[in-house]
This record gives sequence, structure tokens and C-alpha cells, in this order.
Amino acid sequence: MRHVTATAGLLPLLLLFGASGAHAQATAQPPIAAPAAIAPVMPGQGAPAAQPPGAAPPSENDPVTFTAEEVEYDQNRALVVARGRVEAWQGNRVLRADEFTYDRNTGVATARGNVQLIEADGQVVFADSVVLQNQFRDGVIEGLRGLLAQNGRVAAAGARRTDGNFFDLSRVVYSSCDPCERDPLAPPIWQLRARTATLDNEARQARYRDAVVEFGGVPMFWTPYLQHPAGSVPRQSGFLSPTFGVTDFLGGFIEVPYYWAIDESQELVLRPQFATSAAPNIGLEYRRRFNFGEIEAEGSVGYLDGTSSTPEGWAGHIFSRGRFAIDDTWRAGFSLNRASSEEYLRVYRYGARRLLDSNVFTEGFWGADSYARIDARAFQGLRSTDDNSLIPVVGPNIYWDWRAPVDSLGGTFTADTWNFATFRDRGTDTQRAAIRLGYALPATDRMGGLWTLRAQSDLVAYNYTDLNDAPNFATGRDAGQATVANVRAGLDWRMPFIRRAGAYGHQVIEPRVQMVTGPVTGRQSDIPNEDSIDFEFTDANLFSLNRFNGRDRQEGGTRIDYALRGAWHFPNGGLLEGLAGASYRMQRDGGPFYAGSGLENRASDWVGRARLAPTPWLEFMGRGRFDQQGGDPRFLDLSASVSLSSRTTLTAGYLYTPAVPYLTPVRNRDEVALGVTQQFGNWRFSAFGRYDLEQERPVVISASAAYEDECFLFEARFLKRFAEIAGTSDLYPASTILLFRIGLKTVGDVGFRAI
Repeated sequence: MRHVTATAGLLPLLLLFGASGAHAQATAQPPIAAPAAIAPVMPGQGAPAAQPPGAAPPSENDPVTFTAEEVEYDQNRALVVARGRVEAWQGNRVLRADEFTYDRNTGVATARGNVQLIEADGQVVFADSVVLQNQFRDGVIEGLRGLLAQNGRVAAAGARRTDGNFFDLSRVVYSSCDPCERDPLAPPIWQLRARTATLDNEARQARYRDAVVEFGGVPMFWTPYLQHPAGSVPRQSGFLSPTFGVTDFLGGFIEVPYYWAIDESQELVLRPQFATSAAPNIGLEYRRRFNFGEIEAEGSVGYLDGTSSTPEGWAGHIFSRGRFAIDDTWRAGFSLNRASSEEYLRVYRYGARRLLDSNVFTEGFWGADSYARIDARAFQGLRSTDDNSLIPVVGPNIYWDWRAPVDSLGGTFTADTWNFATFRDRGTDTQRAAIRLGYALPATDRMGGLWTLRAQSDLVAYNYTDLNDAPNFATGRDAGQATVANVRAGLDWRMPFIRRAGAYGHQVIEPRVQMVTGPVTGRQSDIPNEDSIDFEFTDANLFSLNRFNGRDRQEGGTRIDYALRGAWHFPNGGLLEGLAGASYRMQRDGGPFYAGSGLENRASDWVGRARLAPTPWLEFMGRGRFDQQGGDPRFLDLSASVSLSSRTTLTAGYLYTPAVPYLTPVRNRDEVALGVTQQFGNWRFSAFGRYDLEQERPVVISASAAYEDECFLFEARFLKRFAEIAGTSDLYPASTILLFRIGLKTVGDVGFRAI
């Protein structure tokens, strides 16, 4: 083999990759074995040589080196001919051919026979022959076949390169599907055929004309023009794949999004929507990133004609958020979410939301020991039954907490303050200042018992008006001030008894008793209640000093909490666990607990949980509350998951909750749920349903089917909600949804909504 250095005559071959012949340099190489840098490169492998650490990246001006079995140079004709396993490379780009010819008089370079053009990103182009001319910026390729990025495969009868950046291809076939292993000549799942196509290397875009999409070799879709990104393309402006379909409210509709890449840090998506039975709707999505934060916003404007229980008139929505870092400690942000109605969001497919929350905040972090937040909040109920004049505006809302280092005794001191003001057009206005101090001291006795001494003190001051209105409906004073102080102390004891079970793991039996004492607080009906309306007694708060979530209701008196926990830990990581417990109050006063809460009597309801997960394919979880006297269930939350194999999963659930005064409508909730997921090869099926036993009707049902492989995606989804509009018993708009999605990977996808 004869090694030859590259001259200006060999560099044009690399121009197909964008190399420049104006700065080619010749370097001498001794006649030795080919270095590792030119070891054979398989299609898709990319660069033949790795860059040394710290070396400069390859440049288009680097010298081009090649090897060949035979090289001839005719000085009279100024003709260079290289034959036999010709291989040329510059940086990470490689060209291979059986024969290479360069005419220095005409400036025409020709490569013939098994031509391979290997890009630095792994893309490979095969050709029967390549001819370059016009200072090597123009060229003709015959019999083109290519392995592109993202598994793309292209073939064309011929191609012409223009101006160094554009390839015009004729009779093109493109697909990203792998050939069939049993019959490589069989048509792929899908392929795109076009009379002509243009590949824009600078914009990284492929454009087809007179294009047909074939599935399994059968033409299914024709379009006069189609465009999609080619390879690893940066963000670019252009139309996105459309969504179209038929719904009860819109009739036939189509949405053709347009993506605008404003600059490197911000983008905008316009979503115009046209329908046969509704006015046009325009939606937009805006995103921008800064060095110190980001903004996201989604909005729309449309018109409702007043049919099918929808309000008439102009409507719209905005969902937005922003997060900004002020320094290493503080950050700030906002959320602005408003909409004309829930019906509008449902009709125009912007999601079903019952309540929207808007806020502005700033918060600070000091490691894991301290946190502060200041915010203001506003809420919007979207249903016609919601009275927004009763929904509060909160501001300011100030919270701070701090945890001290562990002291010499091993205890931890904590402090926090939570202060806010709420305002309503109709209802109670409250201004509150609250501070809480806490201390916890763990200890262990000689018998292995675990002791914890805990103390907690609260001081809360109120100023309020219209206490007789919602949400308090007090019968005492209508306006005034109040101060509440409470001290709670508890001594908690646990004794874990552990028994080794050899090859079966180990077992644990753990009795637990806690005594909590403090002053009796009474019903507190003349104190505003903003943060403790929602209350649920379960095993999760059985041993809490104050079992309310917030500060506006203080639990008082003396009580004893007790529970027994048992667990069996299996060697494979499985677990069988159960807990049952209750509470007993010394005084007869029921305090602030409402009837049916489980704590209104001296002896509380029983609470418990159970978990069974003996193997990775089976898990059962249950929580419940049961009447102290008869054991009747007053709350049940059961769930089970069974994986019969890696491809089959079954889930089931049951939920029972009694009527509570803070939810409307006031009624029991008694529901069962069942779901299944099954996978067959590339297919995946799932179904889910929830049924209301109290009302004897479904709550929601859904089903989906999907197929996905290396090049194709098909998905179908069905969803039906049975929620009824209060007073009319009609279903909410867009309660039934049927969606289809077809995706051709590397090209785009299309969505269709049938209902």
C-alpha cells in the first residue's frame, strides 16, 4: 500500500461534509502500516479517531489525509487517480470509495464504487458514484442510500448538491423503521415516498413534494408538501403536526399549531382552532428562561354560544407561573391562573379544573434547619354552584420555622410562626398571628424501650369580623378580638420485641402508649377557623400532640393514646405489617371535634392499617377507622396491586368515607375501583373504572391501547366521566373523550379526537 499526503485535489471529496479546500495543507507520512486512526468504521459509528484529552476539536481547515492501494498522477493531464480501498479523513469525517479521480484543469472530482460518506455524528451516506465541481460546491450523486441520525434511512435514485448546503433528491424513499429480520426486502411499517425532496444542511430540514405515506407498502396518505427536521436540528420556527376531530360541542374541528423560536431563550406556540359548530379559538403557550429563572404561560380566547349548559359570550383562560432566584438564599415567584368557566376549559380541551389558585411569593432556605415564606393568594371556583364571594383572598401569608442543633441532652428545640389575613366579599374576615414552640427529647431504657418526651406551646391572636357568616357560622360574637394559648406535653413509650425467624426473616411486635396532657380548650366556637376545617382521624395522626392540621383549633385535656404494631420482615425485602390503636380522653367534654369525626366521645374510634407485600408482584394496603362500640366501619381506604408477570398488572381499590359537614353535597362516599394493564410484545392495553355504590352509577371509566416500536407509535384513549351538574342532572361538557394519535418517529405525529 502506498501512503500519500492530501493535496488540494483530494480535499473536495470532503466538501460533501462542508470541508473547505482553500486552506488544505500537505503533510508527509512514512510508508508504515495504517494507524489506528483510520481503522475501519462501521456505519453509524461516527469518528474513526478519538481526540486526545485537551486537544482542540476538529476543524474544517485541518489537512486531509488518505490512503489507497494505488495512486497515479498524470502531470500532462493534471489528473490524480487513486484506486483500491481509498479512504480519506479529515478530523472526524471519513470518505471511502473504490476509485477517486480529480481533474485539476476542470476542477471535477469523481468517486466511484462503494462510496461511503461518514459524518462526525454517525450519519452515513452510501452511493454508486459522486461527482463534484464548481469549486467543489456543486455535485451529483447516483444511487444514494443513507443511514441518518435517529435511525433514519433514505434512498434516492439521484441527488444534486447546490451551493454546498442543499441536496435535491429525486424519487426518494425515507423511513426510520428497521428492516424485517425474516424478510429484509419486505416493506417497512411505514415509509415516505416523494417525487422530489430537498435536504437543507444549514437549516437541518427535509422538504418533500408530491409525497405519499405508505403503511406496509400500501399508500394511505398523500400531501403536496411535507417538511420535518433532519438529524439533530436546533429549535426552529414552523408549523407543528395538526390535531383534528369531531366533538359534540365543536362539531368538526382542526388545530394547526405554529411554533415560533423567538430567540435562544424564549419561544411561543400559537394554536388557532377552527370548528364547524363553534367560533374560532386561539390559544398560545409562551416560555422564557433567564440565567436566574423562568416564565411559563398558557392562555386562550374564544366564544361560547350558550348551548348545552355553557354560558354565552367571550371566554378565555390563562395559566402561568414564574420562578426567579434572587440569591443563594432567596427566590421569588408567582402563579396566575384564571378562567371564564369550567365548561369553557372542557369544551376547548384545556383540561377540567374545579378550582384555580393564583399567588405571588418569596421564600428563603437556610440549609435544612430554617425556612421562610411570604406570599399572597387568591382562589377562583369555576362551577356555577361556586360562590366566589365566599372564597377568601389571603394576604399576606407569612411563615417561618427554625430547628436548633441537638442540645447536650439529645433533644431538639423548634420554633415557627404562621401569620395571615383573609378577606371575603361575603363571610368572615380574619387576621391571625400565631407562634409555636416545640421540644422533643428521645431516650432509651435498659430494657430496650424507646421513650420520647415532647412539648408544644401555641399562642394565637385573632382579629375578625362577620364571624356569624361562612365559613364559621358562629352563634356568639360577630366581630372582635381573641387570644388563645395552649400547652401540650406528651410522654411516648414504645417497646419493639424482635424475634428471629431464621430463613424466614424476623418478626416485630411493638406496643406503644402515649400520655398527652394540657388545659381543656372547649369547643372554641367563637374562634375563627380557616386552617382546621378539613379534619380526618387516622393512624397517621393518632399520636400527634394536636391532631388538627392547623392552629385555629386546639386540642386540649388529658388523653392516652395506645396502639399495637406487628410486622414480619421477609429476607427478600417483603413485609407483612399491621397496626391497630385508639385514644381515650379523661374528660367528657368533646372539645372542638364534630359528630362523626371519631374523636367526639371519650373513647375514640379504632384506627388501623395493614400492609401485605410478601413478594415484588403482590401488595395490599389498607387504612380504616371503626366504631368503638360495634366495630362498624366509618372510614376505609383499601388498595391492592398484583403483577402476574412483567407484562400484566391488576389494581383494585375501595373507598368509604362518611358524610362530613365541610363538604358539599353532604353524603357518604362509597366507591370501588378496578384497573388492568396488559402488554403483548409492542402492544400495551389498559382499562380503569370507578363505581359509586351509594348512587349506583359509574364515576369514571377509561381505556387505552398503544403500539410502539423503533419507528412508529399508535395510541387510542377513551375516557368518560359521569359527574353531574348540580340542579340539572346533566353531565358536564366534554364528559366523553375519544382520542387517537399516530406518530411517525423523526417526522411527526397527528392527533384525532373523535368525541
